[in-house]
Amino acid sequence: MSANRANREGPGSAGGPAGPESALPIRLNVDDSDSPSDVVDALFLGRFATGEQPYAHSRSVDRVRSGAPLLPSGATVLRAAKDDDRSATLAEGEGWTLLVSRWNRGADITVTATSPELAAKVLDATADGAQDEPEPQPEAVTMGFWYVSPRRGPHRTTRQIAAGTWQEVRPNYTAPVADAMDRLMKVTPDDIAGRLLLLHGPPGTGKTSALRTLARSWRDWCQVDCVLDPERLFNDVGYLMDIAIGEDDGVTGKSRWRLLLLEDCDELIRGEAKHTAGQALSRLLNLTDGLLGQGRNVLVGVTTNEDLERLHPAVVRPGRCLARIEVGPLTRAESVAWLGTEEGVGREGTTLAELYALRRGVAPAGVQGPGHSPDAGLYL
Repeated sequence: MSANRANREGPGSAGGPAGPESALPIRLNVDDSDSPSDVVDALFLGRFATGEQPYAHSRSVDRVRSGAPLLPSGATVLRAAKDDDRSATLAEGEGWTLLVSRWNRGADITVTATSPELAAKVLDATADGAQDEPEPQPEAVTMGFWYVSPRRGPHRTTRQIAAGTWQEVRPNYTAPVADAMDRLMKVTPDDIAGRLLLLHGPPGTGKTSALRTLARSWRDWCQVDCVLDPERLFNDVGYLMDIAIGEDDGVTGKSRWRLLLLEDCDELIRGEAKHTAGQALSRLLNLTDGLLGQGRNVLVGVTTNEDLERLHPAVVRPGRCLARIEVGPLTRAESVAWLGTEEGVGREGTTLAELYALRRGVAPAGVQGPGHSPDAGLYL
């Protein structure tokens, strides 16, 4: 769909005073590649583009409460369209126009109006009470998730993630790892030196599980966000800046840090990263202790299955890492104590994923050593 200047005379062309509509007359061209929702979007922009309603206010609702109307009292619906992944509703009232785009459980709300006060009033009337606020659960932690949406660009959504306390999950880790995690779980903002948190080791050893518990341990002072597309993050400067600036999780009255989690970033931080990933590694390091990270309370947590020897020396240099922990399998003795039996336990120890499989009675077929459980992904 395209919008062009219309080759027509405006209202003021006959010698009378020109209204705002004549400043930017538009024509919409629609073809069969446009969906009904695209048409609704274009129709909504008309009054703003012409200047009839020159003020626009917007707001996103991450999780819409079931039954929320998302329409102010007295609104007249002009168009309503529903596609596979979204719906769009166009409504109007005296001096204002409203567009509500629904996607999954969220919504984007935009109002144009003849005055900024009217736009803000209609937006508040539409969005107030629409946010679903689940009851806080002591065993859960609010975690953000960043990704680039084809329709909406860089976007953050939040979810309640189940996470055990450190004392509950500590037996899942071999003694050296547990000791290192003891110190990490007790970190406060005053203890922060390096800005990079590196967890490395074989698949299935519990790196992701440890990060969930860390989010719970730090939730009073640190907002934890997981980047779902880290390979895109460091190759898209706009996306990187959006995340570096950040988005508050709603906690006020506190000086909040942010921990950005990048999982399975082997190609980004291994020794040959400078050749294979271009500027990505440099931008990662710049976010931790370069100019990009200055003035921002941002930590970066990275998990990788690579051996420490294969990581780029710039990543592991002294002073850069807040913690650098190799998460390995439990020893044979620790595995037997965890499982309560020797059956299925390998001579060289067992990963956490393999132990959970054995507990369920699903012996990992063909396992000759650690790291080969089909359920390893649950405990990366």
